Amino acid sequence: MADIADRITTAKSQVEKLKAQVSQVQGEKMNGFTGMKDITSGKAAALGVPPKVRRVLKGHFGKVYAMHWSGNSKELVSASQDGKLIVWDAMNNVKLQAIPLRSSWVMTCAFEQSRGGMVACGGLDNLCSIYQLNQPQVLRSFRELAAHDGYLSCCRFVQENTILTSSGDQTCMYWDIEMGQAKITFKDHDGDVMSLSVLPNVDPNMFISGSCDSLAKIWDIRTGKCTMTLRGHESDINSVALFPDGKCFGTGSDDTTCRFFDMRACGEISEFRSDNIVCGITSVSFSRSGRVLFAGYDDYNCLGWDVLGVNDKHSFQLQGHENRVSCVGVSPSGDALCTGSWDTLLKVW
Repeated sequence: MADIADRITTAKSQVEKLKAQVSQVQGEKMNGFTGMKDITSGKAAALGVPPKVRRVLKGHFGKVYAMHWSGNSKELVSASQDGKLIVWDAMNNVKLQAIPLRSSWVMTCAFEQSRGGMVACGGLDNLCSIYQLNQPQVLRSFRELAAHDGYLSCCRFVQENTILTSSGDQTCMYWDIEMGQAKITFKDHDGDVMSLSVLPNVDPNMFISGSCDSLAKIWDIRTGKCTMTLRGHESDINSVALFPDGKCFGTGSDDTTCRFFDMRACGEISEFRSDNIVCGITSVSFSRSGRVLFAGYDDYNCLGWDVLGVNDKHSFQLQGHENRVSCVGVSPSGDALCTGSWDTLLKVW
């Protein structure tokens, strides 16, 4: 037993040395690097006019906590603590479905992307509830996925029959919806996992997660293992969003910053912060080109940061909500941005 303990101690020491070497090499490579703005100076075209409010979706009577676009970029689903899941025709400002939930303490929702025939939600009930939309009035769930020991913070469909969930029990899970069973459990975070992002059309075998341990992790669904850990944030990561090409991602944190990470560089490329911002970020989403990173803030604003521009001044400021902006999402077509707020409204820009 003593021999095994010595070997474990030696291995831990070697790991710490390797971590120090990796940090040193990354520091040397980042030395003198001040962001993308210097590399793209004079090459990147100016951004267009700021987005304007085109639709205001009224129908919830409680705080809106989450929203997600469908694959056709016309419909979206929103979740509110009024105990309703509402499916909207966002382009025509029409309410298509109002689904009553068993638990009003909902924190996340998702739209199935390929056919748009299902939506999912979850929250403090620790369940991921799946609803089929192939009926005039949806009254009960099609499946309830139960295995998490903590609240459900985020869910995203991978394929029509598979879904990823993240939870306050520090894990993510990959589910077979038809069987109602968790196929893979992803364990490596040391805090509540608050968000995940996956791009099935780009790489269905990879997703990223952000956690209250201030770390973002990249996972391989085929092996169930974490393939990379990205550090930089100083507080909880509330939201993560993959860049459209699947090689980078953006994060939003309670440390008042948004950050841009590149997997190929194994590190942070840009940090978007301002001395005027003193509140946390609730949600982030990229424009279709990836040029703009939209972020929702606790101070009722949604800001747009130019990924190729300066890091200390936002390019767009979308005002109009009267409470915390809890969720933001750009439609798959890139034509519209939706913001949801605790003021019970969703706005399409």
